[in-house]
Amino acid sequence: MGGASRRIDLRAGRRLGTAWLYERDPGSCGRLARAPLVPLAWAWGGGAWLHRHTRTAWLRTPVRLPCRVLSVGSLLVGGSGKTPVSAWVAAQLSARGHRVALASRGYGRRSDGADVLVVSDGRHLQAAPGAAGDEPLVLAAHAPGVPVLVGPDRARVGQRAVALFGTDVLVLDDGFQHHRLARDIELLLFDGAGLGNGRLLPAGPLREPLGEAARADALLILDGPLPERDAAALARVAPDAPHFAARRVPATLRPLRGGAAQAPDVLAGRGVGLLAGLARPAGFRRTLEGLGASIVAERLFADHHRYRARDLRGLGESTPIWVTTEKDAVKILPSWCEHVDLRVLSIELAVADAPGLLGWLEERLATDPPV
Repeated sequence: MGGASRRIDLRAGRRLGTAWLYERDPGSCGRLARAPLVPLAWAWGGGAWLHRHTRTAWLRTPVRLPCRVLSVGSLLVGGSGKTPVSAWVAAQLSARGHRVALASRGYGRRSDGADVLVVSDGRHLQAAPGAAGDEPLVLAAHAPGVPVLVGPDRARVGQRAVALFGTDVLVLDDGFQHHRLARDIELLLFDGAGLGNGRLLPAGPLREPLGEAARADALLILDGPLPERDAAALARVAPDAPHFAARRVPATLRPLRGGAAQAPDVLAGRGVGLLAGLARPAGFRRTLEGLGASIVAERLFADHHRYRARDLRGLGESTPIWVTTEKDAVKILPSWCEHVDLRVLSIELAVADAPGLLGWLEERLATDPPV
């Protein structure tokens, strides 16, 4: 259904996300409007450089844990697939006999004063969404048997994981910019949206200059291929890093209020609403449209939005069926959607050469760490 007939139902005071950061040519008016952001981007870049070098060279040496550390990260803000990739890597290494734990910062969580929180011991959840953050709960769901811990200092998180669970491989979700902890493997993600306008925040989608990709041990491209010019830029910056490819694939569709899961293709030819709090909702929109659904209404919130019952009021007035993400669903109570059919779309990762990627990871993990 065309955009003109789609109802965009934004809650007051929320933003649409970061989609505009990926506009390659915003036109003369767009460039003029964004010109004030350019000096802010220079300041951001200087701050990122200072943060990295004060943490890794000048003031302190990164902490070396008594286990191997594998970081899954991105240079891009929001929605690049770090959480599903981290869960996949952890689950696969665990299945191969490694004692794995997942470490997350738990962005958006309400701290209870504890420096480290065990979200899951690998068997049972031990924290609610507010205390854990949304992404750690998704990690726990997609990496059964793998403990999940959160905390602002990933070195402390890792030490606790070793002490509690005998961890020999710690997987960092979104670890590329966390410099306190020494890493053995840096897996850097990019998705098919590419580098956008190529600028640093807040003028563009980059958290750090593209040149920092040279530190990556391997690149994983999700939902690619990359735009040709972005692929060429990465080849110049990281010519020796092996490339792997993966896709995010819709797996199941389940009612949030409980009931049997269905195949996602039941949405084909149906009008649905999109409910999400994501940095880049366009990707979720494309996924639903790829299943053959017609999006007739949207209710969008900021990334990591903390839902309340009022956020779901009136959904059924637009369309009886709404679809949300797993990341959003962990923060929504079933009692809030008694008058609307809200369904949760789960996503799985399909790696093009899974044996090749896992073999490469295990080979690197078997290499003696630097002294």
